[in-house]
Order: sequence, then C-alpha cells, then structure tokens
Amino acid sequence: MTAALMASDGSYDPVISKLITSLKETENLSDEQDLGFLQNLLQSKELNALVNVHSKVAKINKDDRIAPLLSSSMQVLMEVLELLAPRCHISPQCKEIFHLLQTPHLQSLLLAHDAIAQKDFYPHLPDIPVEVDEDEETIKIVQLVKSNEPLGATIKTDEETGKIIIARIMHGGAADRSGLIHVGDEVIEVNNINVEGKTPSDVLSILQNSEGTITFKLVPSDGKLDQRESKVRVRAYFNYEPEGDPYIPCKEAGLEFQRGDILHIVSQDDSYWWQARKEGEKTTRAGLIPSRALQERRILHERTQKESNGEVKKGSCTSICSTPPGSPNPSNPCRGPKTKKIMYDTADNDDFDREMIATYEEVAKLYPRPGVFRPIVLIGAPGVGRNELKRRLVARDPEKYKSPVPYTTRPMRPGEVAGREYLFVTREKMEADIDAGKFIEHGEYKGHFYGTAADSVKTIVNAGCVCVLAPHYQALKSLRTAQLKPYIIHIRPPSFEELKKTRTKARARSTFDETNSRGFTDEEFNDMIKSDERINFLYGHFCDDEIENGDLTEAFEKLVTLANKCESEPLWAPAAWVQ
Repeated sequence: MTAALMASDGSYDPVISKLITSLKETENLSDEQDLGFLQNLLQSKELNALVNVHSKVAKINKDDRIAPLLSSSMQVLMEVLELLAPRCHISPQCKEIFHLLQTPHLQSLLLAHDAIAQKDFYPHLPDIPVEVDEDEETIKIVQLVKSNEPLGATIKTDEETGKIIIARIMHGGAADRSGLIHVGDEVIEVNNINVEGKTPSDVLSILQNSEGTITFKLVPSDGKLDQRESKVRVRAYFNYEPEGDPYIPCKEAGLEFQRGDILHIVSQDDSYWWQARKEGEKTTRAGLIPSRALQERRILHERTQKESNGEVKKGSCTSICSTPPGSPNPSNPCRGPKTKKIMYDTADNDDFDREMIATYEEVAKLYPRPGVFRPIVLIGAPGVGRNELKRRLVARDPEKYKSPVPYTTRPMRPGEVAGREYLFVTREKMEADIDAGKFIEHGEYKGHFYGTAADSVKTIVNAGCVCVLAPHYQALKSLRTAQLKPYIIHIRPPSFEELKKTRTKARARSTFDETNSRGFTDEEFNDMIKSDERINFLYGHFCDDEIENGDLTEAFEKLVTLANKCESEPLWAPAAWVQ
C-alpha cells in the first residue's frame, strides 16, 4: 500500500526531493549524524506515503466533483437517531436502521468524512513570535458594545502585583465571542479611567455606569489559555441559586439549576468555579456553578457547624475554599458521590446514606440494545402502591415483563408450589448467601428470612425479558450497578387530601395491618408522606423519573409510557455504565 502511494516511477514528491537536494548541499556544514537522520527520514516510504495522502486530500475543494455536500454528517446521524428512537417499537424497519446507524464502522467513516470536509487535517502551528524591545510593553485596545447581556468575563486582583487581571472568560459570552480578551490579561484602563490601585468592585462600578461602547486598554497575558469546551455532562444532585450564594465571584454570571438537570461542563480550569450550560442550550452563554470540590467542602462545612451546636461562627469563603495538604485533585471531579468508609448495619443504612455527599455525577447517553432490556425498579414509601403497579405491568404482558421469585426460609404452605410463590431454602444456606453478598435485598419477618437474589435479576435480563422490581429503597445500593443498569422510578404519594380521597374512592385496603382488612387511617397517610419525603431526600437524586400515584389508572399509564421509553430511547445514565 505504501509503494502504491508513491509515484509510479519510484521518485519522491517534488517538495521532498528539493529538501533532499538542499541537505546534500549542506553536507560540509552540518553534523553527519543529524544529516543522516534527516536524509533517512525524508527518503522513507512512510513519510512519502503520508505526503501523497495529504496532497490528494488537499485537492478536495479544487475539484467540484468530490466536494463535500456538508461537513456535519455525524451530527445529522445523531439527530436521525433521536428521531428514530421513539419509533423503534412501532416499525421493524426503524429499529433495524436505528441499530445500523450505531455500528462503530459507519460512525467512524462519517467522523473521517467530517474531519476532511472541515479541513481538520491541517496542522495547527503556533503564532510566529514578534521580536520587540524587552522594555516595551504591548498594549491592546478592545471595544465591546454594552447590551442587556453581561460581558461574560470576571476580574480579580493579582495577589503578587496587586494589578487587576481577567480571571475567567465565560464560554459563549460577549468577551469570548470577540476573541480579543483572554484570561490573564492585565486591565490598564476602562473608558479612559485608569484602574491602578482600584479594587474589582471599583472596576465593576465603572462598567455598570458606562453606556454604549466600552473601551478596554489591556496588557496581553504571556500565553493564551486553551478555551476549547470540554465534553463532560453531569447530572446535578442539588438545587443551586446564584443569588443566594455569598461566595460566588459574580452573581450575574451564575447559572441557576435544579436537582436532576443535565449540565454541560464547558470548562473546569478553575478548581472552585466551573463554567456550564444546561444541556440543549448550545447558543447561550456559559454560567458559573460551584465545582464538585467546592460543593463538597460547603456541605461538610455546614455539617460541622450543625454538629457544633451553633458554637462556630459562619465561615468565610477562605475557610471553605482553602486547599489543605494532601487534598484530592479537584480537576477530576466526576467519580460519583463520596461516602464514609465505615462498616454499618442495615438498621443504620439511612444514617449512612445521609453522610453521602451528593453533588454531581458524570453522565452519558445510554442507547438501547436489541434484546437487552434495563430492569425497571419501582421504589417508594410503604403503602404507596408500587407493588400494585408492578403487578399490573407484569400482567399486561407476562411474556415480556417478569419479576424474580423471592427466596425464603419459612416452611412451604398448603397450595404453594416451589419456584412459583417462593424459592424455599434452609436458613443456613440463605445466611451463607447473604454473607456472600448474593442478595440485592433481604430481611427477617417472624423468624424467617426473605430476600431477592441478584442472580435472579440477571437470569431474567439474560433471557431477553424486562425485569420489574419493587424493592425496599435501601436496595438501590445493590441494584444501581453498571452490570444491571436499572431504570429507577420513584412512586410518590399525592397531597394528603388527594391521597385520602383516591384511596377511599378505590376502597384501598391498608398494607400496615395483616390481621384486619380495613382502610388506611389518617396517621398511616401522614406516615406515608413523611416516609416519601425521607426517601426523596436520601435517594431521590438516583431516580430517573417519578410517578405521582394519585389515580391508579393514570399512574399505570405513565408507567407503561416510561417502560416503552426506557427500551426505545437513548437516556442519560452514569458515564461508567456507558464506558
């Protein structure tokens, strides 16, 4: 193949031939070893093959017959996948095309096409340095037109020189789009007002009082920092309002978000303040959000204050943001929530989970695979109706939706069949399997063990069926793994009035009293709502969706919709599951 790319007569590319000739003319002036190395390199078949390929690619735009029609075919493919995903369960042709377009070979071909169409193969050479007098200071003058949009840059005082410098450039903002202002630039004047000796607040006041065109006189920084956007996406595990954050450098530059929002982290250059956009808002200016490291310190700081019974005064930004020796590098933030590495009993699980520091989790799109379905996990407060929803989903299509048969150590009752209602095992066997970690959940009731084995879930998934589970919420720690990739739905109760009204109308029987068939009491309704709030606080951020189970028929219809969505559409999931 290499030989085929060379000229038919075996000669070299004209440019390389000229270089070889030039080297021969300098034989007496150059080091023989270096000269020999260069001659061997220029005469190598590999280099000549690369030069020939480059020459052919460079001729693309000169020949209309092979000019690309578009340079974003991969983006078109992704948009087609988004359109096909909801139709896969309706049309076999859509399903076949959907999976064909996900093949690595086809996608690699389109990526190569786009790279050539965009001329991404051209070398990126550094700017040629301009020789200037060492004592002469380069000044650049930048003019931006002030509008309702923030300028998209923050400033700070340099700790060593005391001068005002550009601290960060917000991706997509006016300063970023101008391409003329960079991180590290020193601010000399703003609208002909010298800022020497002034504070960032003083400069901000000048900007706020300015109208129309704003003129900056800047000393360029030594080097331009890389402003390329990262591709990291995270799911937020907490609510954030910049207006209420006393530590944010600029409230106007902050990005407000809610728990569960998908954020595109465009820059992590700052250890404590990331730049981000909400997913899908490609044209908007990036905003500041607290980094994972900062948010963890903030949460720990607040807990320390609470544990000290109010004896510690409110901490300053310095006390939160300072980095102690031996701290982990905050530039690699998305590794999942931290937990205290302690042993704990089942009874203490809620206390343990309360100690988790939920900030962000890196996510990626998880595409459905033919014949491999994600388990559907329904969690919720006792009595909220998740078991009834599970029963109805399985009954809707018993060949597709299946629930694992639980294990128990109690004796078999008359009319029961082993493997249908329960899998009956000895207490010794079940205790050994529990110790070996083979159960995703287990408990003891009236002296007998009950539990669901992880292998039972895997068996259903491997059989090409959808496994439907309604476990205790603490089982999420065992279920939420890259091997199972569950789709978790939080079944929530409505308001007290609606809960009482719908249960009374449906003549629902209390699940809290096994000895008597009766309706729910007001106390049980209140306990259900309180339990739901606790589950939402401790585990709500792990849930992919939620269903309010007021009217059972409406709740079931939404469950069916989510089940179809789970198996036919690409959905956000922990990045580790996709990798």
